[in-house]
Order: sequence, then structure tokens, then C-alpha cells
Amino acid sequence: MTLELFIQNLFNALTVGSLYALIAIGYTMVYGILRFINFAHGEVFMVGAYLIFFGVIAGQMPWPLAALTAIASASLLGILVERAAYRPLREAPRISALISAIGVSFLLQNLGLVIFTGIPRPAVQPAWIVDPIILGNIRILPLSFLAPLVTLVLVLGLLWIVYRTRPGLAMRAISRDIETTRLLGVSVDRIIALTFGLGSALAAAAGIMWAMRYPQIHPFMGVFPGFKAFIAAVVGGIGSIQGAVLGGLILGTVEIMAVAFNPTLSGYRDAFAFILLIVILLFKPTGLMGVKQEDKI
Repeated sequence: MTLELFIQNLFNALTVGSLYALIAIGYTMVYGILRFINFAHGEVFMVGAYLIFFGVIAGQMPWPLAALTAIASASLLGILVERAAYRPLREAPRISALISAIGVSFLLQNLGLVIFTGIPRPAVQPAWIVDPIILGNIRILPLSFLAPLVTLVLVLGLLWIVYRTRPGLAMRAISRDIETTRLLGVSVDRIIALTFGLGSALAAAAGIMWAMRYPQIHPFMGVFPGFKAFIAAVVGGIGSIQGAVLGGLILGTVEIMAVAFNPTLSGYRDAFAFILLIVILLFKPTGLMGVKQEDKI
């Protein structure tokens, strides 16, 4: 592999890994507080991509405004899902919440089929995203710079909320002991809803950038990115925000570089994620940055 090709694929790996990281954070935040996996998270990712499409095409919004509207709407969807599907089951066995999450995932997928139809639609790409930056023999799309930068800004903002604000303090308290936190006067329901809203906003941002990288949207587009982001969260140490970012970057690098070094393996690209998951579970079941159960988030 030439140096130019390596640099090209390194940017690709950083882009894909950043998007996995944004989605993985939503998984890890919910697990850190409620100890269950929100398997409907990938569908919020899908809804974010559709909302910006219709915002620009049907609503005639400027692209930045459509993106902000899509992220805010997806955040509200995440809060609604928590209120309708998970909050009534909070005292039930965890398997009930897990089944509910799977049900919500299928519901959103099929609602997507009914509302958006199953016909793939072209993603809306601003001109400044499509025009490549040429550095010698290297052609890099602006998205390869935008995705890691947006991910960095959003993650830093999230860490500031979690570690420097009163709602963030409440999140960390709930992750340790939800009942004691409730007795201290914290509105547990509002904090959990905020957690879902933040995670859903990050998933929507990832969905928007994913649609710009792979310019086709359809109701099932969130399935495999959702699975892979969950794997990234486990690899990094589910319950750790920093671990989710690390896991996403590692997974993106493994996927892209394995195919770059051996193009004959391109048909097995998705398998690398599951192989990485198996290896991590065998040798470090808590993940690379795994922490004790009571110290989540």
C-alpha cells in the first residue's frame, strides 16, 4: 500500500469511526443509567436522515436549519420513546424493557416503510460536501474533516454537561443508585428523558452525516450501523462515554484498513465488527475502558 492510499483510508476510517462513536454514545448513556440496551436507537439515526431530507426538499429550508430541526425533532422522538415504551416498564424485569426496545425498533422501521415508503431516496448533499479537497494524489471529501470535528465538539459538549452541570451530576447519581437519588429530590423521570434526548440528538447528527457519506436513505438504514455502534460501545466499555468514542474509532479503523490492505475481504467487511466483539469479550469482557457497575457514566 502506498503512503497516499494509506492516508486516504486513514481519513475514511476516522470518518466512519466518528459516526459509530456518536451512535454508540447513546447506547452507553442509556445503559449507564438504566442498565438496558435501547435497540430502537438505530431507528432514531434513520429518522434523523429522513427529517433533513424532507426539511430541505419539502420544507425548502436552508441546509443548516434543516439539520438543526432534524436533530431537535429526533431528540424529541427519543424522549417520546422513553416516555411511552420504557418508563412504564421501569420497575418490571429488565427482559421486559429489552423486549419493548426490540418492539419499538420494529415499529419505527415499519412506520418508516408506511410513511417514507421502501424506495431508497437520494440524500441531500450541500455542494461544499461533494467537492473533494485534492492534496497531491489524495482526494479527501470535506466530510472527512467535518465528521471528526463535529464528533469532537459534540462529545466535549456532552462531557461538559455530564461532569460540569447539575443535570449531569444527577445523571451520574442515578447511574449509581436511582432510588436514593429520587429520595434526594431529583426529578428522575426528567433526567432520564434528558439522557434519551441527548443520545437521540447525537444519533440524528450521525444519521445526517452518514447520509452524506453514503448518499441513499431508506427505512432500514439504521440496522447495521446500530448493531455496529452497539459493538463499539461494548468494545470501548459500555457505560463509558470515552469508551464509546474509543470503540467507535477502533471499529471504523479495523473495518476500513482490513479492506484497504486486502481488497478481497471487502465482502466480509461487516464480519470484522463481530470478530472484534468476540475477541474483546474473550479477553476483556468489560471492554477496553470498562468500569465497575456502580461507576457507570
